[in-house]
Amino acid sequence: MRKSLLLTAAAGLALLIGPAAAQTRTTLDIYVVDVEGGNATLFVPPSGESLLIDTGNYGPEASVRDAERIMEAVKDAGLTQIDTVIITHWHGDHFGGLGELAKRIPINHYIDHGPNQQPAPGPDEFLSKVYPQLIAKAKHTVAKPGDKIAVAGLDVQVVASNGETIKTPLAGAGAPNPYCATFKPGATNIEDPLSVAVHITFGKFRTMHLGDLPKSKEFELMCPNNRLGTIDLFLGLHHAVNTSTSEVMMHAVRPRVAIVNNGTRKGAQPDVMQVIFSSPGFENLWQIHFSQLSGQEYTVPGMFIANHTDAELAAMPVAPIAAPAPGPNTPPPPAHNGKAYWFKVSAQQDGGFTVTNARNKFSKTYPAK
Repeated sequence: MRKSLLLTAAAGLALLIGPAAAQTRTTLDIYVVDVEGGNATLFVPPSGESLLIDTGNYGPEASVRDAERIMEAVKDAGLTQIDTVIITHWHGDHFGGLGELAKRIPINHYIDHGPNQQPAPGPDEFLSKVYPQLIAKAKHTVAKPGDKIAVAGLDVQVVASNGETIKTPLAGAGAPNPYCATFKPGATNIEDPLSVAVHITFGKFRTMHLGDLPKSKEFELMCPNNRLGTIDLFLGLHHAVNTSTSEVMMHAVRPRVAIVNNGTRKGAQPDVMQVIFSSPGFENLWQIHFSQLSGQEYTVPGMFIANHTDAELAAMPVAPIAAPAPGPNTPPPPAHNGKAYWFKVSAQQDGGFTVTNARNKFSKTYPAK
């Protein structure tokens, strides 16, 4: 009888603690989820609290697909809720899976940059019919530069939001940026410059996700002085499309590693890849997909690529291809709706970290410097 009571008490305690807290996690675990050229990046520190940046693509099938892919990472991390979700901006490849995700797991806190400034049927419908119901049942915050986002065990600071950037450098940052002198502006749209951008510190490990901030906002953050300092891991890189990732940003923050959330025919464009690969101190790029826009000329070895396509291509062109002009007759990119794989980063407080490709189990450790 006594043994039975002890077992019952232990089971009850486990339920109260929850899977995430019960784990003996010692690392900051980061899951970069494949959402087909969108963004969904999950952070889980040893405390078991969680932060999700973006939720993938919008559409009847895409929203379900991407929410399910995020849930696979959530379950792998042992989570029973998501503490905070940041929607960086109101483009369909960033907010798209949120409604479906909220049906599958409790979300306690929603963060965004404020109202959508680029009207379109997808975000207009979501923001009028779905989002108000979600934030009515949870905490909702409109992010401002300089805000701290509470995640136990992490220092998460908003460095840009709604078109504004921090004015005071982060601790240890503020040196003159030599790349400002040769800066060349690029094109953009309305919502990308409004992205919520965050810098995250775990002990000595430093990473950041800038949403889809374009080159003009990179310049504003980094010139004439570098307000962000240097980092170990650069996440997202706006899919490596050529409206972002200028030398002013990439070469000044000097990441050792980058993980790019590109699609099969989205991002990883040659001019951006040149900027990435020539960055001082850069070691490796990991890609969620190969990109036809890179060809073999500008892509990475297959062990650094997480996903294939549903129908394997007979050959990968050596030379990059130009993206076809958008329109009703544009052929679709190579499809990938089957099994998807993430990259998992396990970061130590001393600044070292390991990246693992879930598809082939290839991993590489970057020791603390």
